[in-house]
Amino acid sequence: MTTRYTHMRPRPEVNTSVVVPLDVKLMHMAASLMFVGLVLGALGAGVWALVRLPAFVLTGIAVHGDVEHNNEVTLRANVVTKFTGNFFTADLGRVRNAFESVPWVRLASVQREFPNRLRVTLQEHKPVAYWGEDGEQRMLNSYGEVFEANAGDLDDDKMPRLSGPDSQSLQVLSMYLALAPAFKELTLALDSLELTERGSWRARLQHGGVMELGQGSVDDVMTRMQRVSKTLAQVTQRLGRKVTAIESADLRYENGYALRVRGVSTQDVSAKR
Repeated sequence: MTTRYTHMRPRPEVNTSVVVPLDVKLMHMAASLMFVGLVLGALGAGVWALVRLPAFVLTGIAVHGDVEHNNEVTLRANVVTKFTGNFFTADLGRVRNAFESVPWVRLASVQREFPNRLRVTLQEHKPVAYWGEDGEQRMLNSYGEVFEANAGDLDDDKMPRLSGPDSQSLQVLSMYLALAPAFKELTLALDSLELTERGSWRARLQHGGVMELGQGSVDDVMTRMQRVSKTLAQVTQRLGRKVTAIESADLRYENGYALRVRGVSTQDVSAKR
């Protein structure tokens, strides 16, 4: 049996691809973009119609946190008219600013509560001192921040009065907190503390005396106060007076202080005594 092998030549490849003209391609792309635009437009219109449904109109604002000096009725009356929108469109930043513009409110945190309410958490100022000249309504909070509110709302009106540049209010508060215990050890009550325009500290005592504390940081002033604490009781005792008889004291000397006591001439006290 004879096997015959036949050599088959490969058929030549035929290019069947069709070249699409550029203008046709552009028309297809434009049509696709128009379709996508229509779909997105329809979706946008649907979403907009959804968020505008009456079900999402704000019907209440729940107020939590510190409300010692404000109540919900007062807050709503001052705030609600200052913003617009519904659950989705209300500007929370604007709502927050509206609440923080109310007297006594330091910070406000605003959250959405689905489907038609807002939740506001308030932090009020905690006053620790009056700020500025006598009669001013401004106060200082525990963070050393200056704020303005009705002082008549205070339950305790025995706060000290602090004053100085507004930009240095925290520094003044820090100085007061350091000095108050030092004066208490001397059986003196610190009524007010001032940072003058020249950067010098001036303390006024509850019995009317004035003490010039000089310039510098808390450490600088406390170093001078330590000099006074070592000798003041002995000096006033030797003069036959109580410490509350002090009319003025000047601590701005390098090695001592000058003291004026009611009924007694000025005394220079050396730090070496």
